[in-house]
Amino acid sequence: MKKRSELEDPNNLAAYQDEFSEESFWMKVRKYAKKVGAAGIYTVFLLYYTFRKPDLPLKARSTILGALGYFIMPIDFIPDMTPIIGYTDDMVALTGALLLVAAYIDDSTKAQARARVQKLLGQDIQDDLQFVDDKVDQKSSTSS
Repeated sequence: MKKRSELEDPNNLAAYQDEFSEESFWMKVRKYAKKVGAAGIYTVFLLYYTFRKPDLPLKARSTILGALGYFIMPIDFIPDMTPIIGYTDDMVALTGALLLVAAYIDDSTKAQARARVQKLLGQDIQDDLQFVDDKVDQKSSTSS
């Protein structure tokens, strides 16, 4: 694990790549899904399922890995336990990564992520997810 001083900037996603592991990822998702909210956890799953694509370019893969590594890190720039703003830094890193890799997110990836969020949260979350989809589609169309 890197020193805290090396990991304090959520914009430096490369510093967080070593922090990602499948086990830590799923543990954090199960523990904090409700606190992060439907749109936040949907963003996490969009990145996760995009990362798993075998033909994903290395730069996109590295960006996602850094963002997911930052998400699961136990030490954050703003601690997750801080009321109201605790996940702000995580969402900045995740949203930034999402917008950078938007061109690689297809309908199949969205369907996988939606299904996982629905299973995890079990509530009517479609409006929250549509907002994220609209941002991804908007960014993807301007990147093409």
